[in-house]
Amino acid sequence: CILGTHHEKGAQTFWSVVNRLPLSGNAVLCWKFCHVFHKLLRDGHSNVLKDSMRYKNELSDMSRMWGHLSEGYGQLCSIYLKLLRTKMEFHTKNPRFPGNLQMSDRQLDEAGENDVNNFFQLTVEMFDYLECELNLFQTVFSSLDMSRSVSVTAAGQCRLAPLIQVILDCSHLYDYTVKLLFKLHSCLPADTLQGHRDRFLEQFRKLKDLFYRSSNLQYFKRLIQIPQLPENPPNFLRASALSEHISPVVVIPAEASSPDSEPITDLVEMDAASQSLFDNKFDDIFGSSFSCDPFNFNSQNGMNKDNKDRLIEQLYGEITALKEELENFKAESTRGAVQLRGRASELEAELAEQQHLKQQAQDESEFLRAELEELKKQREDTEKAQRSLTEIERRAQANEQRYSKLKEKYSELVQNHADLLRKNAEVTKQITVARQAQGDVEQEKKELEDSFQRVSEQAQRKSQEQAEVLETLKQELAASRQELQVLQGTLESSTQAGVEQNTRIASLEQERDRLNQAAEQHRDKMTALQAELQQLRDTLSHEQESSRTELEMLQTQLRDKESTEQALQQRLAEEQLSLLRGTTHEAERMVQDALARMEDPAHISCTGSADCLLSQALAASECTERLQDAHSKYLSDGTAVGSLLPCLALFAHLVSNTLLQGSATSHVAPVEPADRLMELCKQCGNETVSYLSALQDPGMVATADCSLVTACLGQISAIGEELRPRGLDVKQEELGDLVDKEMAATAAAIETASARIEEMLSKARAGDTGVKLEVNERILGSCTGLMQAIRVLVLTSKDLQREIVESGRGAASPKEFYAKNSRWTEGLISASKAVGWGATVMVDAADLVVQGKGTFEELMVCSREIAASTAQLVAASKVKADKDSANLCKLQQASRGVNQATASVVASTKAGKSQVEEKDSMDFSSMTLTQIKRQEMDSQVRVLELENQLQKERQKLGELRKKHYELAGVAEGWEEDG
Repeated sequence: CILGTHHEKGAQTFWSVVNRLPLSGNAVLCWKFCHVFHKLLRDGHSNVLKDSMRYKNELSDMSRMWGHLSEGYGQLCSIYLKLLRTKMEFHTKNPRFPGNLQMSDRQLDEAGENDVNNFFQLTVEMFDYLECELNLFQTVFSSLDMSRSVSVTAAGQCRLAPLIQVILDCSHLYDYTVKLLFKLHSCLPADTLQGHRDRFLEQFRKLKDLFYRSSNLQYFKRLIQIPQLPENPPNFLRASALSEHISPVVVIPAEASSPDSEPITDLVEMDAASQSLFDNKFDDIFGSSFSCDPFNFNSQNGMNKDNKDRLIEQLYGEITALKEELENFKAESTRGAVQLRGRASELEAELAEQQHLKQQAQDESEFLRAELEELKKQREDTEKAQRSLTEIERRAQANEQRYSKLKEKYSELVQNHADLLRKNAEVTKQITVARQAQGDVEQEKKELEDSFQRVSEQAQRKSQEQAEVLETLKQELAASRQELQVLQGTLESSTQAGVEQNTRIASLEQERDRLNQAAEQHRDKMTALQAELQQLRDTLSHEQESSRTELEMLQTQLRDKESTEQALQQRLAEEQLSLLRGTTHEAERMVQDALARMEDPAHISCTGSADCLLSQALAASECTERLQDAHSKYLSDGTAVGSLLPCLALFAHLVSNTLLQGSATSHVAPVEPADRLMELCKQCGNETVSYLSALQDPGMVATADCSLVTACLGQISAIGEELRPRGLDVKQEELGDLVDKEMAATAAAIETASARIEEMLSKARAGDTGVKLEVNERILGSCTGLMQAIRVLVLTSKDLQREIVESGRGAASPKEFYAKNSRWTEGLISASKAVGWGATVMVDAADLVVQGKGTFEELMVCSREIAASTAQLVAASKVKADKDSANLCKLQQASRGVNQATASVVASTKAGKSQVEEKDSMDFSSMTLTQIKRQEMDSQVRVLELENQLQKERQKLGELRKKHYELAGVAEGWEEDG
């Protein structure tokens, strides 16, 4: 990938491949993508960052999605994606920094443009960048069980591998942060940079601990040399501490192999092992293809390869050797490149150390030069210092006094600071007491309201009672006056009664004065209670006003919260809709990719079985039903998108597999079913794409229907049922009858072929003359001999089968014997069919040769094929035969007769071909030099065309034989035996 980015000067190809990967569904795959993308940002072309910025939002969405998973790789992927986005933003804001962060001190100064504000902002961005790196570091370590040797396991190495890139980034970021902080402390006050120092101290401790833990892991020891940070952090308040700082250098040993290359080697070894295992299994079942191939007719008849075939094989061998040398050269170049990169890293480390030593030497020389100048000045000022010693002592005394005053002022400041702290504590305490008092006031307000109510009721009752008392007093006063008049009228009658009456009147007047005073006191109380009532009413109105204000504020907050909740719900609905559209779009693209692969010429060589097609179609149909149910739930409840998305992904995957499997099955099916199967696959793909397109349109989601897809899958299943091999569908009870029928059909086919040959021979004698008659008589005569030999072989095979059945069935019937030995019976049936079919085909080929429409090669191939079929019949017949059986000896003699007759047919055919070719010999006596040259060029072109055609036909023959073995294995049940 890195070389590809430098070759095309960008990352378009990388992202085009990544967009087709299921990163949102496979956490481990997303983790490995982050690792590869991190390497590309560090070591790839500079345009990788520009081409990747357009996918920044997609990485953020994927990070949030994986952040919802609290276990496994979910959190790791989320944090790693955040780190990658931070890295992209940092390099976008600071384009002077390369992807691997390697730059000199001069380049670092140029990046800040010698502006303290730029250095301040750059330091903050580096802190953020380093914090993301440390977060990933800690998360990976916390996800591992450090009590075991996790670094030697595949799962542990999978999580630890990306930390190599993190260590490389952290070393540079730490170095640049230290240098920038020293530069900032030389320009800004120390108090301004207190936050920077605190943040650096926290990150220094984390990074030191993580570097120490990483260096103890066995996995990192053989891949990378991790530096160790100093025991104490740098003292930025002392400018000379910069000379003590040593930049941490990460060294990658030259002999360390990349961890990414190990899985590739494992895969290659796995592929080689699986291929050798497959070849060994193939040879164990069918025999070696070079020594005992039953269908290699060239070796059976003693024919050797010609020089051209040997030349082709020699060229293939040379090509293989060159490929191996090229692979070795690539491996050596890769190892050399790794060693050179390690050596370059070591040289860079040495260069950095030398530069550091050089800087220290320069600083020391400048320091010594300054000391020398100071000594010269001291020598010149020695005399002046001696003369002004008294003045210096006086100044020292003044300084001591000033120091004493400053110390007193400092003590006062400390005391004031302590007082302020105490006041602050008291104010805090008063605030707490005030809050408690406010609660008590509210409680007292409620109690005052209750007491006011009670006082009001009591005042009303007392006023009523006083009014009643006044009324009673008035009535008594009137009665007293009446009595006074009566007493005055009777005063003259009795003096003693008058004195008593006067005394009573005086007491009544005193009582009246006392009642008036009591009434005045009640009026004063009423006035005070009314004032208190008014005050309570004012307080109550004020409290009601404040309560109304708080209520309005709470209502405003409630409305804001409701609007925010509505906005969040709307956003959630939009995100669900966008997620549905994205998933549907990916599913549609998957199906379209399957349709495109069906049209790809490279897919024509792919084949498949009908059983596999049926299983795929059944799984796709079941998934379609689940998808329909999930679609219905989504229409009824818009938030139920969680059940629809997995069904969509699985639906697209199964439909795509069904389409590809249907296309592969059509490549080995007969023409008519193959055409129908291809049309149905294309129709199913188009209907699936239409359905997925409807799901992406909000106006058509409710009307989207996948019933057409279900119907297409059902039709594909029906064609798959038709294409299933029917050889094993015969019941075991019918095997016996089927053997007799096939043997009888074979004998009838041979008789028919013999009759046709005799008829063709008669026609040839009547209509042909000369060389043609001689050739036809010889060929038809040899064919007649072959048919007679096959007839004898079939009859002998019947006798041997009858003997086998009679000797092996015991008390059972022949049908039961055939059913019991069904595998042997099916072999006999297959061999009989092959013999009858071969006889018919050979007669048709002989008829075409006699008529001049066929070729001699076709007749030779047919004769060899029928010989092979009879050999299969002999092998199937003698499997269960007794070694000492006479019929077995007869069968072997008949088999040798068939072979001799086949050789006779081939020999007569070759002889006839030679006679015909000699008759048609070419005459070049009348041709000119130019014509001969032209004919020579045409002949060369024809030779090249025939050689190319010969190569293709041999490849086709090999593929046909492999397919024949597979179909024969299915029909004969070889897989069950295995």
